Amino acid sequence: MTTAEPAWLKAARSKLGTREAPGPANSPTIMGWVKRLGTKALGIVYNADSVPWCGVFVAACMQEAGLPTAPIAVRASAWANYGQRLRFERLAPGAILVFQRPGGGHVGFYVGEDAAAYHVLGGNQGDAVSVMRIAKDRCIAARWPTGVVVAGKPVLLGTNGAAVSRNEA
Repeated sequence: MTTAEPAWLKAARSKLGTREAPGPANSPTIMGWVKRLGTKALGIVYNADSVPWCGVFVAACMQEAGLPTAPIAVRASAWANYGQRLRFERLAPGAILVFQRPGGGHVGFYVGEDAAAYHVLGGNQGDAVSVMRIAKDRCIAARWPTGVVVAGKPVLLGTNGAAVSRNEA
């Protein structure tokens, strides 16, 4: 029996390949997410996709699934206290993972793992929505929406020769 992906992870997968606009321009897609979320959800006035937008991406996916966002959702670290804590040995596709990185944090969705890294579907990963390998030892929190049953279990994947990310921005 296959467990269906949570709605927010389906929303995230539908956004794969979305990219920042080069230079001073802004992606109408990313800025559309910002507009739908609004200043109250994001916690700041957000006016350029050159500002880290991993939290915007996660918030847009959660909102699309009819779920609340973290307060000051634009900040990756705000997601470290969202919903309920999930033990790392109990991860399931769609878990919200929060990472430390030089100059800030990063947030995205768990899609699987290998021995060294989590495979994370996130925004602002190389200026796009993509799946990236991020070292497990950088992960500071695993969260799941309150009131939603955790469906699924850890997914073991190969590395496919992909490097481990050192900085997602």
